[in-house]
Order: sequence, then C-alpha cells, then structure tokens
Amino acid sequence: MELGNYEQPVVMREENKRRRRRMKPYSAASNLSSMEQISIEFILPTFNKHTKVPETMLLEIAGNCTVEQMKAQIWIRAVEMSQTTDFYHKFAPDQFILQYQKKGQWYEIYDKHQVIQTLDCILYWKVLQKKVGKIYVVQKQKPTEAVQEFQTQLNDLIGYDVTDVSNVHDDELEFTRRRLVTPRMIEVACRDPKLYSMHPWITSKPLPEYVFKKITNNNIFIIIHRGTTSQKIKVSIDDTPDMILQSFFTKMAKKKSLMDIPEDHSELDFVLRVCGRDEYITGEMPVKDFHWIRQCLKNGEEIHLVLDDPPDPKEDEVQKEEWPLVDDCTGVTGYHEQLTIDGKDHERVFTISLWDCNRKFRVKIVGIDIPVLPRNTELTVFVEANIQHGQQLLSQRRTTSKPFTEEVLWNTWVEFDIKIKDLPKGALLNLQIYCGKAQALSTKVSLQSHDSPNSDSKCKTQLLYYVNILLIDHRSLLRSGEYVLHMWKISGKGEEQGSINADKLTSATNPDKENSMAISIVLDKYCHPIALPKHRITSDPQGDRTRAEMPNQLRKQLEAIVDTDPLNPLTPEDKELLWHFRYESIKHPKAYPKLLSSVKWGQQEIVAKTYQLLAKREAWDHSTLDVGLTMQLLDCNFSDENVRAMAVQKLESLEDDDVLHYLLQLVQAVKFEPYHDSALARFLLKRGLRNKRIGHFLFWFLRSEIAQSMHYQQRFAVILEAYLRGCGKAMLHDFMKQVQIIKLLHKVTMDIKSVSAEKPAPLPLEPRYRGHLPPSLRPPRPSAPSPRIEKCKVMASKKKPLWLEFKCADPTALSNETIGIIFKHGDDLRQDMLILQILRIMESIWEAESLDLCLLPYGCISTGNKIGMIEIVKDATTIAKIQQSTVGNTGAFKDEILNQWLKDRCVIEEKFQAAVERFVYSCSGYCVATFVLGIGDRHNDNIMITESGNLFHIDFGHILGNYKSFLGINKERVPFVLTPDFLFVMGTAGKKTSLHFNKFQDICVKAYLALRHHTNLLIILFSMMLMTGMPQLTSKEDIEYIRDALTVGKNEEDAKKHFLDQIEVCRDKGWTVQFNWFLHLVLGIKQGVEKHSA
Repeated sequence: MELGNYEQPVVMREENKRRRRRMKPYSAASNLSSMEQISIEFILPTFNKHTKVPETMLLEIAGNCTVEQMKAQIWIRAVEMSQTTDFYHKFAPDQFILQYQKKGQWYEIYDKHQVIQTLDCILYWKVLQKKVGKIYVVQKQKPTEAVQEFQTQLNDLIGYDVTDVSNVHDDELEFTRRRLVTPRMIEVACRDPKLYSMHPWITSKPLPEYVFKKITNNNIFIIIHRGTTSQKIKVSIDDTPDMILQSFFTKMAKKKSLMDIPEDHSELDFVLRVCGRDEYITGEMPVKDFHWIRQCLKNGEEIHLVLDDPPDPKEDEVQKEEWPLVDDCTGVTGYHEQLTIDGKDHERVFTISLWDCNRKFRVKIVGIDIPVLPRNTELTVFVEANIQHGQQLLSQRRTTSKPFTEEVLWNTWVEFDIKIKDLPKGALLNLQIYCGKAQALSTKVSLQSHDSPNSDSKCKTQLLYYVNILLIDHRSLLRSGEYVLHMWKISGKGEEQGSINADKLTSATNPDKENSMAISIVLDKYCHPIALPKHRITSDPQGDRTRAEMPNQLRKQLEAIVDTDPLNPLTPEDKELLWHFRYESIKHPKAYPKLLSSVKWGQQEIVAKTYQLLAKREAWDHSTLDVGLTMQLLDCNFSDENVRAMAVQKLESLEDDDVLHYLLQLVQAVKFEPYHDSALARFLLKRGLRNKRIGHFLFWFLRSEIAQSMHYQQRFAVILEAYLRGCGKAMLHDFMKQVQIIKLLHKVTMDIKSVSAEKPAPLPLEPRYRGHLPPSLRPPRPSAPSPRIEKCKVMASKKKPLWLEFKCADPTALSNETIGIIFKHGDDLRQDMLILQILRIMESIWEAESLDLCLLPYGCISTGNKIGMIEIVKDATTIAKIQQSTVGNTGAFKDEILNQWLKDRCVIEEKFQAAVERFVYSCSGYCVATFVLGIGDRHNDNIMITESGNLFHIDFGHILGNYKSFLGINKERVPFVLTPDFLFVMGTAGKKTSLHFNKFQDICVKAYLALRHHTNLLIILFSMMLMTGMPQLTSKEDIEYIRDALTVGKNEEDAKKHFLDQIEVCRDKGWTVQFNWFLHLVLGIKQGVEKHSA
C-alpha cells in the first residue's frame, strides 16, 4: 500500500488583494475491476413504446465498484439499448436515485461512495437466496411548493436553516437528516395516538408517607364537573380513571340529563380532565400515580375534574415523509477480514482496512490566513496540533514559530507518535494558533514536542484560535485531501466569555468565513478509501488468565479507588490497577466510569480488549439504574460511541418524569458526542416524540442552544428538525404561536429600552405596544391564557423586563386567578434554570425519604440568547417589602415583623399554626439547599414568603460559593440565611430553644443526610453543565464546593454535627445578615434582579 504524497501548490495572495483559499474536492481513482459479479435487474424510468411497461435491463455489476460507478454503467447501457435514448442524453445519472423494496418499505441507496458488496439490499437478497435483485431507477423530484413551504416553517421554528450546507466539509448534516427518518417513523408508528394526544403526567414512585397519612381508608373524594353542574364521588386511590368513569356513569345512569350527557353516550365517549388545565387523568394507572392528584392531596386541596370529550388524535397527524428510508447499512464498513489487503489480489482490493496502515499519522500544515493583523508587530505565531479522544490527549506536536504577518506559511509535514491503525473513531485533530513575543520563542527546532510542562511558562504564549476536524468521518472512513478550516476565536478579556470548554470540542467550523482565521492543511491521500473496520468480539485468553483471585490488599485498594467521587483524579497507578484487574472491575457497575477512564483509546489492541470486556457486562445490564453513575459515561471524558450507547441503553428505563428532571443535562451531553447521529440524539428524539410534555421542553432547550451556541447549531438543529417532523400538527401549531409570541415580546422590550431607558419606575405598557401582545401564551408550564392588558407593565429595572399577567381562557377554570410571568431580555437564565432543576431533584430525593420540605422551584425557561421567561409565584412578597411596610428601613432589625405579617394574613389560629409549620419545613429545605449549592448574594429582596407561610428563594446569580462583596467586604458571613426574625416565627430567640426550632434542626439534619447519599449525582449534574459557559460554573474547582459542603469522607455522625454547627454559626451571626439587609434597604443595593411577587 503506497501513500499518494500528492503536493498541491500553495495559493498565494495576489498583490494588494485579499483572497480566501477554497478546498478542492478530491476523488480517488476509479479504474477498478473485480472477479466477483452481482446480477441486478434495473427498472428504468422510461417506458416501452409498445407495451407501455417500464424498461428493464439486467447487468452484471462488479461487487467492488461504488454506487456512483454503478449508476454510470446503467446510463452507458441505457443509451445503447433504450428505445428512448434521447431521455438518457438529456439527463445525467445524478438526477436520479436508486431504490429497492424491503418488507413493504421503499429504501433509497443513498451513499454514492458506498461499495456495492456492502449494500443492505445485497445482504438482504442473499438471506432470501435471491439470485437477481431489483433496483428501481427513479427520477429525483423537485420539492413541491408545499414541501418547500413546510421546510421554511420548520427552519423558522428551529431558528436555523438545516438545508444550508455552505459551512460543511462533508455531507454529515444531510446524512444525519436522512438517517434519523427511520427512528422517527418507528416511534410515530408505535406510539398510542390516544395517550399521545392527552399526555397524562404519571409516576410509578411510591406514594410518599406524608401524603398517604392524609388519606382516610384508602379513599378520596373527586368532584366531577359537566357544564354548570357537578357531582362529588368517593373513589379508591387504587382505582384507574376508567374505573372511576365507569362507577360515575353507573351512579348517574338515571341522571344523565342533569349533567348534559346525551342518553346514548357512555363512559367510553368521555375523558377526565383537570379543570382549567390541559391535563388529562386517563390511562391504566391508578389515580394515586397522577401528579395532579398527588399535588392536590399534598396541599389539602379539593380535586376538581371535568367530564370532557377526548381530544381528536387526528390533530397529532404527522406530515407525510418526503424521503424514502435509508437503511442501517448506510455508512457501515465491514470487518477487518473483509477489508484487509493481506493475501488478496490487487484487483480485488476496493477499500483498505485502517488496521493495515502501520505508519505514523501525519498532517501537512500549509499555512494560516489572518483576517486582522496584530497591532504588535513583534509577535510570533505557531500552530499546535493535538490528537485527542474525549479529554484524553493521544499525541501532540507544534510547528516552528514565525513572525505574525498577514499570511504565515509553513508548508511542512507534522508527524505524530501515533500510528494510523491506532486512530480511534471519534478522534479529533485539534489545531490551535498561539502567539507570543518574538524573543520568547526559539525557532531553531523544526518540530517541537509540547510535552514539556515548562514550555508554556517559558514562552508566555496566548491561545488565539482553534478548530477541530474528525479524523475518522461519520462513514468510518479516514479523512484525506486538502482542507481549509475556518477557525474559532478565543474570547479575549474584553469580550464576553463563551462556553470555551464545550466549544473547544466542536467539529464545526466558523461560519463567518470572511472575518475568521483560516488554516490550510493537507492529509495524506491513498489510492483507495481507508475504512475503520467493525470490531468482531472474540474471547480474550489473556483476560481469562488475569481473572485469578485478587490479593486482599489489592482488592481493598481497588475498592477504595472505585469508592472515590467523580472529581477525584485517577493516578497512572490507579489506572494500571483498574485495567489489570478489569475482569474483576467489570463485575461492579460502580467501577465502570473509572475503569473506562483507564482505557488507552489510542491503542487499537487495547480498544479491542475493551470491547471484549464490555461484551461481559451482565452486572451492568442487570443492575438497578443509578442515574448519576450512568450520566458519568455521557460526559466529555468519553467519546467512544459504544460506551456512550451502553449508557443510553441504561437510561431507556427512565420514567418520563425523570427524563424531564435530567433533560437539561442530557441536551448538554449531546455536545460531547463526536458525530451528529448518536444513541443519545436518538434517545432524546424518541422520548420527545413519545410524550408532549418532554417534547415541549426538548423544543425550547434545543432552540435556546441553537440561538446561543454557534459551535453546535447544526447538531441541535438536525435533532430539532427530526423532532418537529414527528411531533404532529397540534404541537407544531403551538410552537409556531409560542415562537411568534417570543419574537413579538422581544421587539416590545427592545422598543421600550430605546424609548424609556432612563425611566426608573414601573410603567404600564403604552397603547401602541398593546397590539403586539398575542391572544394567548404558553408559559413554561403549559396552559391556555389570554393577556390582561391592564395588568401588564414594564418593570423598574435597567433591562426593562415585562411583567405580564394572563387570565385562564378555559371556561372550566374554577377561579379568576391570573397566571403571571416575567419576560426578560439581557440576562442568561440558564444558571437559574440549572439551580431550579437541582431543587426539583432535591425535592424528589427528599420525597423518597418521605420529607416534604415545601420547596417552590418556580418555572423558568431560556428561549433564546439572553431571552427567557420566569413564572411569578402567586400571593408572595419579598422579606424586604414586609420589613419596609411597617417601620421603613429599620424593619430589617425588627424581629417580630415577619411573624406579625403572617398573623395578619392567617387570622384564624389554626391557619396561623399551619403557616408556621409550613414556614419551618420550607425554611429547613432552603437552608439545606442554599448551603449545599453555595447560593450567595442572599438579601431581603430575593427571599420571599407566601401568605400561607411558604418561604422560598429567587434569583441565583451567585452559586457554588462564588459570593459577592460590598466595599471589599464579603457580604456572606454565614453559611445560609437564618435570621432572628426567622427564629422568632419558630418561637425562639438568641440561644433559646422551642418545639418548632427543635423540629427545624431535626428536619435539616434528615434533609442534609439524604442529599449526602446522592453526592455523586449532584456532582455529575453540575459537571455536565460545567462546559456551557455559565459565569459561576467554569472549572472543576467550582464543583469542589459541593463535595466540601456535603462533607465527603466524613461519617454520618460527623456530618450531622457539622450541619448543626452551621445552624449555630447562623444564630450567632444573624445580626450581620440583618445589617446587610439594612444596607440593602437604605442604599438600594440592587442586583438587577426583579421580584417574583404578584
């Protein structure tokens, strides 16, 4: 096998004229012949003039020629023998597609570079023992106006044109769009139309004990409404909705007319829906498993349902697919035995196995084209080239330094110390441009290894630009030829810091070609395509020998390594031990992340042994799902598609409710996939298409990322398009309205900012803006409201957020309560979303321990780049407002004011005691949560309380111990907020105690210890958000805060004492918080955050 060391001339810039290099396509030699011939009958697009039936031809096709070559042969033959030769002169082969039938479905032979022998249809015909298969030659149809209009609608919803291929260097985008048709069609065909249209919100988790205690004799009362009448019935919590309807109709058999039920209608014609909400109680689960029912029982509220007509499943019909299916063999290579050149006649070689390539990998750095010349003319520049797999650096090299001019040329080959055969799938060639001062860099050595730890400190270099290219493409073929890659700029100090870590993993190139740095490289060309073979799983005799009994000392050492948390770095000795005793480690699911971190992914033999090992993962497959453990395998450290697919397979058992809990992280984890089409992308697509509630949030999470992350726009756009093509007409209509509303509200906000930037107080929306408000809006929690214009206003804040109130337009709503949201432009709400999501997860952890800590994680969603909405909590007031309402600013020092405010709202003693109880529980929950998450900048304007005594926190701009200072003094002198006025509500002051305070301490300790059992989950959830560009979440050191707060390594007794000590610190220093709050009131120290009170 000889390398084609093909030297392309370097394109130089013409005098005084800037010119960008363009990558020239490279096509391999195609003069191939083969001894293996495959008989295929082709059904042509032309008809016999006499019989009016399609013309056919039988051809013997060489098994090793490509689809493109096969098409050319069809054309040559058709020109010779067809009765309508003019047709074949008029049209070219690429204006036609090839299709075949399999199990009643039409498939397209999509990949023109694929070799005939590896086609799915050939393999299918062999299984059927067909000697001659049929392939249909079909003319490509121009998209109809309806298809083009639908695509335009989808692009508008996505916020990105998925048909634009101007910024790609291969066809992966289109390839993925086609590949995702199959999983989408399967999911749409398999879903229950009735259940999908009603998307019941259920859980299989046991009913918490504190809820069960509120139920008498296993029975509850439900009030069923129809028109203006209602009927109260007693049902068992184990009854299903169908059983409830049946018993209701039995009871109402002779009273149907009273409830406006036609005599010929039965329970089969109706469904139960929550009054005033798009929430259905339907399906085969007992009513105790419906979230709404649990919520009502938990809050002691009556359960009101309406007897309604079921929604029409036809509204969820999906637009007919315009594409035929693409088979799963597309882009798949064969085994090494099929591809190897060993012992084969040269004429029979059509693709070469990567594992036959025994020479070192190299890349030619031609040069860089700089868009803006540096101001400092004494700078030098060099290219650093890394080969990495996940976060594992496989090899690193750099060029010499050259003066930083408009165009810098090296025209030199850089050879890496990794062989081509060892390149794993998912490996990135990472190219980085560094600059430094001329005298600081040596130019004597032609190639410098960047292994020296002191090289950077000596050079004082600065990273300016970077770009990545996948060395093995989406078809498992080794890349070759010339590339001009437009690079990403590293944000300087003056610019806003982007999500630099996640972005540095992208294989996308900068779409701004005119203004971006361009690097020109050449990869070796070969006379045949080089394919990474599929791994064939065989036994590992060496592995069998290493399964000997482990010495006790080593076993304890291994267990100690496995027991460490995800932040604990593995030493080389740890990795060696894990790998040596891999057959022992594979028996323990907890060891998987650390075991797989020990794999040397840059050695093909080790990778093969890893796959042999994973074939024996019965312990993993049969273990109970541990979300924290599984999600570790989806973070940035793992790029191997088999490892990631194994993790996704484990997540398949997640309930819909839990998918919603972790959706934020799962969407972010898509960034760590090497290719667009992945098991994780398909998992998100399937779960979104299966449940409208998941689909709603998946849509907004993806759309928000598309708006904010240029680096991953294409990937998120292709997943979102696949979802939108399968979600159904009703959801599409809803999304269109929501996107239109966001655009209108954004325009309103921008207009107001330009007109009234200096106005300090809230002002009503001016009449000229009112036409912008749409008739309905679906805020983060789905409903069907219409705006109350008189209540909508612009808030007194620098960024002019809109305060919007809506009344429920549903006639079955039982009250005239309004729904309130704040529409914000100018703040990144992703950090708030993360904290609120973690609070919901904490709530579910505590619920499993039968603890109800009355958290209020209000709705919050980012809908675009620094655009989003926040739910307003009803009947809630800030502590600041309560303190000021009585005696002004000195209210911060009056301990009894909060207690008196609660008494004024709860006049009846029983109601007041219930409010104090709720205050104790909610205060406990937020003390533990804010301590563990390091939520800082707590002042009396971002702690609120409802009229029923529910304390809650808002605005999470400072987390993980990143606290705020004032006049150089750290404002946070206490671990969490427990002020004298809070203690006064609990009936205590100073160091005194009370029944309520004792209960507060007891609840805090139980809640704290419960979270300690889920340390790894909390760490991994934050780790996966680490790379999203949040200002408070930029390094692993930030997450170290959680580890310290949860006292990792201490026993339960010490942990309990630790938290009780924190409570005492708060009691001792409560006055310091009061003083900060007084300053806040007097000086008006605002954080630019709005109050969420109605």
